Amino acid sequence: MNRLALFIPLALFAALSVVLLLGLDKDPQELPSALVGEPFPEFFLPRLEGDQAIVSREDFRGQVLLVNVWATWCFACRIEHQKLNSLAEQGVVIVGLNYKDQRAEAKLWLYERGNPYQFNIFDAEGSLGIDLGVYGAPETYLVDGDGIIRHRRVGVVDDRIWDAEFKALYQELTGVSQ
Repeated sequence: MNRLALFIPLALFAALSVVLLLGLDKDPQELPSALVGEPFPEFFLPRLEGDQAIVSREDFRGQVLLVNVWATWCFACRIEHQKLNSLAEQGVVIVGLNYKDQRAEAKLWLYERGNPYQFNIFDAEGSLGIDLGVYGAPETYLVDGDGIIRHRRVGVVDDRIWDAEFKALYQELTGVSQ
């Protein structure tokens, strides 16, 4: 019996090694979302651009769009912003979700870097972010004309990510080639 006990650590090591090896092919940026295939969450929040204007998911129903979670405190958002400006110039509709930020700083940030957003949802407390399951910024959601989330990306959307993850699905949903 004592000799058998000597093999227990070896067996545990082998089992753990197999589990870890199976996970090596996973992309750490690919975080599954329970909301893909589900309606965009209902919300009633102010616009960043004006204190009194309230927006809801009905404000973008009927159009295919990207919802981009961003903030002035997010360094990666600075990297991504040029691509978003480019996409907006090409006609891609983008709605911003300004996440846990300061209104004045966010408005200045857009003034200095350009504003690719059709409008910005101001989520100072992060309530919509919680409903979306946001890990942080940037995150981007592709929403179809029926308000269904079709794809989610955690991290920067650049040329490579747009081409690999969004472009074909966007073209399929809109019938417009980019």
